[in-house]
Amino acid sequence: MADLTIPERISINLVVNGESRALEVAPWTTLLDALRDRLELTGTKKGCDHGQCGACTVLIDGRRVNSCLTLAVMKDGAEITTIEGLAKDGTLHPLQQAFIDHDAFQCGYCTPGQICSAAGLLAEGRARDADEIRELMSGNLCRCGAYPNIVAAIEQAMSRS
Repeated sequence: MADLTIPERISINLVVNGESRALEVAPWTTLLDALRDRLELTGTKKGCDHGQCGACTVLIDGRRVNSCLTLAVMKDGAEITTIEGLAKDGTLHPLQQAFIDHDAFQCGYCTPGQICSAAGLLAEGRARDADEIRELMSGNLCRCGAYPNIVAAIEQAMSRS
């Protein structure tokens, strides 16, 4: 009979915000928990823990992903960008600045996921207008209802890219 013993820890390497990070994680550790608890990158938020709210959205190899639904061991070797990694050399990412310009947050809890998702959206190049932005951002919820400002911020960043 095959040995079905699950290892207690698995060694992985992630490139997080441009920095190589070696970790040993339990096989069931989500990427969200690895980022927040092991790497102390708390900008990525734990919202629903079921992939329904988008608060945990990060970019993995340039694509937007719900980190609460992703096992860290599945992303060994991947390039991960969190909200902390979007600004460069002390200059805010255009989306971060646009969110400030348009007051696109109230409580701010969903903002990191909104911005990371919007960065992925811009990279995809599929949105051409406000209706398409709303549709393609529908996986990111804002309990405060700042949606008009969020869309305006994304439109601003889209026009400048």
